[in-house]
Amino acid sequence: MIDYEKLGVFYLGKEFDLETHKINENLVLYDSKDLLTHALAVGMTGSGKTGLCIGVIEEAAIDNIPTILIDPKGDLTNLLLNFPNLQPEEFLPWVNPDDANKKNLTLEEHAKAQAALWEKGLGEWGQTKERISKLRNAVDMVIYTPGSTAGKQVSILKTLSAPAADLVEDGELFQEKVSSTVSSILGLINIDADPINSREHILLSTIFSDLWRQGKDVDLPILIGAIQKPPFKKIGVLDLESFYPEKDRFTLMMALNNLIASPGFAAWLEGDALEIGDILYARNGKPRVAIFSIAHLNDNERMFFVSLLLNQVLGWVRGQSGTTSLRALLYMDEIFGYFPPVANPPSKKPLLSLLKQARAFGLGLVLSTQNPVDIDYKGLSNIGTWFIGRLQTERDKMKMLEGLEGASASQGASFDRAEMDKILSGLDSRVFVMNNVHDNAPVIFQTRWCLSYLAGPLTRNQIKKLMDPLKTGQGSTPATGKASAASAKTVVLGGAANSVPPALSSAIKQLYIPVRGKTEGVSYQPLLYSNMNVRYADVKSKFEETENLSITAAVSDGVISVDWNEAERLDFNVKDLETKAEDGIGFVELPADLTDAKKFSEWEKDVVKWAYGNLSNSLFYNKKSDQYSKKGEEQRDFKLRIQQTSREARDEQIEALRKKYEIKINAAEEKVRKAEQAIEREKDQANSTKMQTAISFGATLLGAFTG
Repeated sequence: MIDYEKLGVFYLGKEFDLETHKINENLVLYDSKDLLTHALAVGMTGSGKTGLCIGVIEEAAIDNIPTILIDPKGDLTNLLLNFPNLQPEEFLPWVNPDDANKKNLTLEEHAKAQAALWEKGLGEWGQTKERISKLRNAVDMVIYTPGSTAGKQVSILKTLSAPAADLVEDGELFQEKVSSTVSSILGLINIDADPINSREHILLSTIFSDLWRQGKDVDLPILIGAIQKPPFKKIGVLDLESFYPEKDRFTLMMALNNLIASPGFAAWLEGDALEIGDILYARNGKPRVAIFSIAHLNDNERMFFVSLLLNQVLGWVRGQSGTTSLRALLYMDEIFGYFPPVANPPSKKPLLSLLKQARAFGLGLVLSTQNPVDIDYKGLSNIGTWFIGRLQTERDKMKMLEGLEGASASQGASFDRAEMDKILSGLDSRVFVMNNVHDNAPVIFQTRWCLSYLAGPLTRNQIKKLMDPLKTGQGSTPATGKASAASAKTVVLGGAANSVPPALSSAIKQLYIPVRGKTEGVSYQPLLYSNMNVRYADVKSKFEETENLSITAAVSDGVISVDWNEAERLDFNVKDLETKAEDGIGFVELPADLTDAKKFSEWEKDVVKWAYGNLSNSLFYNKKSDQYSKKGEEQRDFKLRIQQTSREARDEQIEALRKKYEIKINAAEEKVRKAEQAIEREKDQANSTKMQTAISFGATLLGAFTG
């Protein structure tokens, strides 16, 4: 068995010899934390780039690292096609009929051949069926199809809501989000707007800035209303009508209204909110591989959605704590058109910001393209790992060398341009050169066999077949703690079955729950109301919290007039109650105990005892790390925090071990090098001696012949 299951490393493949065009048994293991400096994969069609990147995602999933995938071509949906039993019937629904026809095979025969091929391929790379099961069990895999009902739907309404206060306070970041959001919306209605010269862009940017600074959410109907009647009178130094007259604004309103009215746009408004935390992790804390398949969208819709998604990821990143270990991955299968060298589409700014800032918060970016001449290499200078496969033209190679040289310089790493030029000229399919700034030299390797079945882009019906069983959500149940103390204050709500309130002692305070809507057929029912402050405390976990609690309990004429175990919580406070009854509402007759003021003292003592013995607060504990959850921390967030701190500790221990044994390893390697040199010297000396003997023997024979 090949030993590649090591802590914090990804199994990418094996080293490849360009001279013999064969692989050797040296494994290529990639440190997961190196992805904090991001990665770029470049290669022409047929180079094996998709297989390489799917392999990286599989390795991350096995290591419990969640991934967001942007899939413009539809290839990444293959990640859901992993078959632990490797049986033909598992492959049968997904094999390509055209491929079967070309080989003159039935679908069943083709499925059998593919199953055999995958079992053979995995075996040659030292991978087993158990590793496929490990992948499937490590993460949840979901296909989102924005603007379509094929996969899980995504609602864009939440993405237009007001950003967090800290982002609003950061002027540059706030304006960046406003600008990219507006550019995306205008792109949907075919307006290619310049943020500086376009009055449409300036108007919408001013509207978004004004509403978001007030903490108000925005959706398209609100935006249309704000265009008609903007919440300001001036833009810059000009009054609104001079800058953008109402009759001209009407055209913009109609374009946005037509967008909302189109039948297909309804699919954009339904589904899961674009909340990155919920997309990366299930409610139980299990990591996800979330695939956003956008192959069905047109160019404007793709740019709109990708820009919104990148902005949401950027907002999520800034809300995370700093870390030195990989927390999550963002992979984009083709960045052509989204990160051009000259133009500034809405996707470029958030993508550039992520490349510069995400590493500090544990998010690694993996980008890929087959068009190296059409991406901004100055922006990609933040990338530390370059995977380069077969390139189509000499121009592509020159552009790659330029980008590699710039990236190496910005990372303070050495770069041999001539050697790299030679390497890039001799790459085979599935063979890549990995230039990692964290390594001493480039590595040439062949990619391992993918665990997932690479069937090619899935159809809409195939995506629907995969996702229909997963479109229902799942919840989780929290643990519980204990209440330590409670103080209570008891009053009464209600009246009798008469048309006038009951006559009670002045010591008994009457309050009334507000009546909403029609009062016909409504009457006041007597309830005992208790409002208390409950303090939760735990010495070991150092947890302390005080909660204000409002409850009501029914009062009867039985032996036990009040059972606090049957009490119900109210979602409003005593301040929300009214001191006077509504006119025209009758009163149900009171039980006798409610007219006795002395009973209230007993009930106050009873409710304190009940609260002390029955109320609890959720508190989670991890035995291995001896850590407790924080105040208000949900189970999923606590679990993720423990996972991340464990990952950081693991990476620190690995680094410490490397440093500890580095001197010994270097010394051993030096001994090996000297031994190899000694062997070479001895070989040279032996060859020299043989040659001298042959010459002497030849001279002797020649002397004999010549006398």
